[in-house]
Amino acid sequence: MEANTSTLWTYLVYLASLIPGTNPEIVVLVLALVLSVCAVVLAVLGGARLYANSTMYLVPAGVIAYIALPPARDFATSGLESGLVIAWIALLWWSLLGWARTSEHVARSTLGIAFIAGLGPLVRPELAVIGGLAIILLLLPRASWHFRGAIVLFAGAIPVLYQIFRMGYYGLPYPNTAVAKDAGGAKWDQGWVYLLDLWNPYLLWLPLVALAIAGVLGWWSLRASNGAAKVAGSVIAGAESEEPTKRSIRSATTVVVFFIVNAIILGLYVVRVGGDFMHGRTLLPVLFMLLLPVAVVPVAISGGVRAVGKRATVATTAAIVPLLVVVVWSGVIAATVKSEAVEYIPEDGIIDERSFYRAKTGVDHPIRAVDYLDYPRMRSMLLALETAPNGSVLLPTADEGTWFFVPLKPEAVQAEQPRATVFYAQLGMSSMLTPLDVRNLDSIGLSYPLAAHTERIENGRIGHDKHLYPDWLIADAGAVDTWEAGMVRFLDPEWVANAQRALECPQTENLLAAYRGPLTVRKFVRNIVNAVPRSSYRIDRNPADAIETCFGKRE
Repeated sequence: MEANTSTLWTYLVYLASLIPGTNPEIVVLVLALVLSVCAVVLAVLGGARLYANSTMYLVPAGVIAYIALPPARDFATSGLESGLVIAWIALLWWSLLGWARTSEHVARSTLGIAFIAGLGPLVRPELAVIGGLAIILLLLPRASWHFRGAIVLFAGAIPVLYQIFRMGYYGLPYPNTAVAKDAGGAKWDQGWVYLLDLWNPYLLWLPLVALAIAGVLGWWSLRASNGAAKVAGSVIAGAESEEPTKRSIRSATTVVVFFIVNAIILGLYVVRVGGDFMHGRTLLPVLFMLLLPVAVVPVAISGGVRAVGKRATVATTAAIVPLLVVVVWSGVIAATVKSEAVEYIPEDGIIDERSFYRAKTGVDHPIRAVDYLDYPRMRSMLLALETAPNGSVLLPTADEGTWFFVPLKPEAVQAEQPRATVFYAQLGMSSMLTPLDVRNLDSIGLSYPLAAHTERIENGRIGHDKHLYPDWLIADAGAVDTWEAGMVRFLDPEWVANAQRALECPQTENLLAAYRGPLTVRKFVRNIVNAVPRSSYRIDRNPADAIETCFGKRE
């Protein structure tokens, strides 16, 4: 199953891990940090293109506000794909502004931008909207149909080929994580809570209003200074340097509007699906896009009134005030807002992940896998692996210090099978600490399609609102199903028997068969055909209810 949301991030990490002497923990740390820094640099360079040939100085503004936010800094080195996401957005910003500055078609650069835009869904599935709209933008200017066909080809070749591979190999039209989190569902109330969780603590309205004012004044001062320069006899290319650009969609103004509109679209999507359980994570790309047009702001520091004009001087002088507000706000937030150790998940389910794991592990900067050994259950899990019979299913108990194992039925033991199956929700830690011959599955469904296709728990924690009962895994793995044979006492033999019967439902059998067993050409084609309808298939968590839903009656 495709347990990763970002395809491109997975392959980047894999390729970097091939470098001799590296390990995955350091690779993801370095990659995430480098990409996050590149994103900020490209945002600034894009601002330089936005105000190309200006006689004024460009002062960093929006990028300072973004860096000041604690979640932005945390996710810059989190090991997740956050750095890749904003780096891709910034690269598209910088590239499109270069495209907007030329009145003629430059085939190589335009096709390069199309290729970048086409990578959007491979960075994260929801970025397909931004990438798709960028491709449409490239197709709008007057051009031959051959050239437009080349744009579509360069943009779509890799994502389309991978989509065919995904549907045929994994049997789904999008990553399994999207199924597990029901990425198409609506939880507006929780999404609003998630938005306020980022908005309120940092008083985000203050820098956003200040940056909007500074941006408008900076843009006005630039236009005014260009007008004054033309009157003086100078030819200065400003925000829209050529007459053809002014009258066409190919302009810097269009690019700015494009990113603001896309930020709003992405923001609405994040709020609609309920946000995330990690503080600020899925809203950071939205904020980053909103700040791109004011990543830098033009200021007339020297040159005098004669060079930039009286109106420009007044506007740029006035812009200094909101810029100072942003600088002071950024300094205060960066210096005073400190993450506090949090050991329990709050009622809204949103948590500062770094603070949570720092408190649970006792390590200030948990980076390596061994840093999580002191997390509850991790050491006892490794001990249980050493004593459990081959192929056993390991289940965590209510006591954070112990695990139970359920051995397989003699007839289910095979020569080629995992040493054990660990069933644990926080599978990032367990999978990093266990050997490669141990299978790690989770009740939420990120790595276990059977759990991913269960119905959501009403009012459950966002992103974790599915929970597959362990009885299903006992039945699915072929473990012993009676207390006399060695099944743990907190499992009910009747529930396990019902799960065994429910697994015989044809739709469920087809779901499991899609990614199990040999991959033949026939199965590959069948997976492609059934990928879309399979993605919407859902299973009742209660095995008895699943039987009734599938077979029409309780058995």
